[in-house]
Formats: sequence, structure tokens, C-alpha cells
Amino acid sequence: MDSKPIITKETKNRISVDYEGKPSLKERILRKLKASHTWVKVLINIFRFILMLGVSYVILFPFVSKIAGSFMSITDVVDATVSLIPNNPTLDIYKYLIVDNHYFAALGNTVLLSLITALIQTFVSCLIGYGLAKFKFKLNKTIFVLVVVVMLIPHTALEQAMIMYFSQFDLIVPLSFDKALPGIVETITGGRIDLKDTFAPYIIMSLGGLAFKNGLYIYLMRQFFKGVPDELEESAYVDGSGTFRTFLQIILPLSVPMMITVFLFSFSWQWTDVFYSDIFFYEPGISTAPTLLPDIYEQVPIHLENAFKEHSGYSMYTMVINNTAGIMIILPLVIIYLFCQRYLVQGIERSGLVG
Repeated sequence: MDSKPIITKETKNRISVDYEGKPSLKERILRKLKASHTWVKVLINIFRFILMLGVSYVILFPFVSKIAGSFMSITDVVDATVSLIPNNPTLDIYKYLIVDNHYFAALGNTVLLSLITALIQTFVSCLIGYGLAKFKFKLNKTIFVLVVVVMLIPHTALEQAMIMYFSQFDLIVPLSFDKALPGIVETITGGRIDLKDTFAPYIIMSLGGLAFKNGLYIYLMRQFFKGVPDELEESAYVDGSGTFRTFLQIILPLSVPMMITVFLFSFSWQWTDVFYSDIFFYEPGISTAPTLLPDIYEQVPIHLENAFKEHSGYSMYTMVINNTAGIMIILPLVIIYLFCQRYLVQGIERSGLVG
């Protein structure tokens, strides 16, 4: 007997027909499960889930354990029965890191330094990368090779040279500048000034395109600009726009995703930098060097040191304090990444490094 179609719903673009002899949902599921390829897909999905669950556990557990440890007291740290949930939760570690180690002062200085250097490096990288990508001149390839060499030279090889250069910066400065620029012109001896304990070395190196990872930023911008059609610039030149005006009004707006990527890289690496801060700043506590976020790491707060130094679990508790300081240092970067990850991915895709 042939099944008769029953029209159940009619719309403008579609007619839904239900047949009297249509199998039930249970029968359709049983038929699908009897097919061999269905079991293969199920096993693959189960294996994939277990694998991702294991990888996620390996990656996330250290972070979870450090966050849980930051709320523990010293008795919880030495107690073998305490794993992740503290018996006596406390905020003492956060309190002492904020008060004794001057967390918010270090946060403000780090934000200011990272912001200044990131903005300068982003613009300088755009300028140099655009010149290397769009202008053909005699030393173009030579300069690009030098940019790559700057990326390859270990920073430790230049450490002593940078210390000598910025501690005795060869610049003739009038004595009146000592009053006009307090904190910058500390000592003047024979026309040389000491730029250490200031942000000046960071700014000078960023302006020269020689700051930390600056060669990588120039390379990224060059790769991006090589993909920009030349017709855009030619049209601007025909309309009477000059080179620099074309760069500012046409090229830069097109490169915003790539500029955000370079800015985030520069900002993040400067945020956690300890190499240059050890070079450009004298020993903390005996100089006028500004406190940065990396300075609060491995510095046990005074109150906790006085209270627990003789305790048997003091060394373990010190490790927990350092872990908490690390969490407080990277937390702002995590927040920034959550809001900017889309631009970061777009910039990397358009740089020509992938795809």
C-alpha cells in the first residue's frame, strides 16, 4: 500500500510533507547505529575529547594550582593534606605585595614605559618597513639584511656596550638643563650625562629602531606593506598627495590590524622585560630608579619575612609568594589579550608569515 503524503506546513519558499509510513525517531537512530562508519566516528570523537581533556589539564593545572596557592596561609602550604582548597584562606599575600612591594606604583610605571616604547616602536617600524617595502634604492637590500642581523645578535653581546654608552652619554648639555629636566640630567661631567635610572635609554633605542625585538617588528611591517597594491599610492600621487601625506592618510589606516599586532608584541615584551631594566637601572633601593612590575618578583614582603622567616616552611611559602607575584604581573596582559586577540590574529594573518 502506497503511503499518502500529508501536507503539514506550507510557507512561501518551502513545503513540508510528512508521510504516514515515515520511520520513527527510535528506528532511525537504531539504523544509524548499525552502520559501521557511525561507530568509527563515535570512537574518533571520544578519543578526540579525551585527548583535548588531557592536554587542557596539563596546560591549565599549573595555573589553577598557583591561583589556589595564592590564597593559602603558611600552615596550608606545609600541610600535605591540602591540595587546591585551603583550610584557612587568606588574602595576606596579595595585601603585602600591594602594600610592601608597592604593586600599584610599579604597575603605573610599567604601563607608562610600555605604552611609550610600544607607540614609538610601532610608528618607527611602520616608517622603516614602508620604506624598505615600497622604495627601491641602492642600499635597500643591505639595510634589510642589517635588520635581520639585529634580530639574530644576542642581546647579552651588547650588554657592556649599552651600559657604557648610556651611563656616559656623549652629549653636550648646558648646565641650565639640569634645572629644566630634573631626573634626566643627573650628572654632567665633561659634556657626558648619566641616563641610567631613567626612561631615556628606552626612548632613544626605540626612536632608532634598535630596541628590544625592533628588528622583528620592522620585518613584520615590511612583509605587510609588500602586500599593499602599488595602485593605491599611484592614485594618491596623481591627485597631488606627497609621499609622507600618502603614508599617513592612506597607508597607515590600511595597516591598523598589523599595527595593533606590533603594538601588542612590543607592549607585552616590554611589560615583562628584566634584561634591559637590569642594564639601565641601578640597584633598587639605593638609587632613584622607578619600580617596575618585574621588581616585585622574588622580593618577599617585609611583614611576611619578619613573621615567618624562622618557620620551617618558609622556603615553600616564598615560592608561593613568587608565584602570586607572577600572577599579578601577567594578569593585566591576560585582560588585554582577551579584548585584542581578534586584532592580533588578523595582523599575523596579513603579515605574510602564515597562510
